[in-house]
Amino acid sequence: MAGTKVFQITGYQNSGKTTVMEKLITTCKNHGLTVGTIKHHGHGGCPERISIEKDTEKHRLAGADITAVEGSGVLQMEARKDSWELEEIIQLYKGFSPDIILVEGYKHHAYPKAVLLRDENDSGLLAELNHIEAIIGKQPLNLDTNAPFFLLDDLGPFLSWFMEPLLHKEKDRN
Repeated sequence: MAGTKVFQITGYQNSGKTTVMEKLITTCKNHGLTVGTIKHHGHGGCPERISIEKDTEKHRLAGADITAVEGSGVLQMEARKDSWELEEIIQLYKGFSPDIILVEGYKHHAYPKAVLLRDENDSGLLAELNHIEAIIGKQPLNLDTNAPFFLLDDLGPFLSWFMEPLLHKEKDRN
């Protein structure tokens, strides 16, 4: 697990997080990587039972090997306790030895992340969050940041940027 990369996809509701997650999962799987996903159920309350409309099922259908969603202390893999910290869930994944864990949400945690911005009104997130490695927007934005910017409607460059260090790491192992 020491070599497992954890990467977050963060942003406000309806910013495109699940769309980006699906593309990342598919791309990682196409390169032979084992993928785990963790979704934060940020709408309050316990997550509903898994159905085709739910984001974690979209993750599974995109090819994720392991999926989980957490909300109000319910972790759907399913295990119950008062509450679950992201770090605890990541440790549960240890036994599955994924190559990468993609986290949708949990924006205030200190893992490398891409931040999705719907428009310039969301740019306050850039000052609020840490470990921002990339920004993805629905439209070009004038931002004062060193992080690379990608368009949601053209994720190819983002996917290449994301995969390059993972593929380089795999090549070094062989």
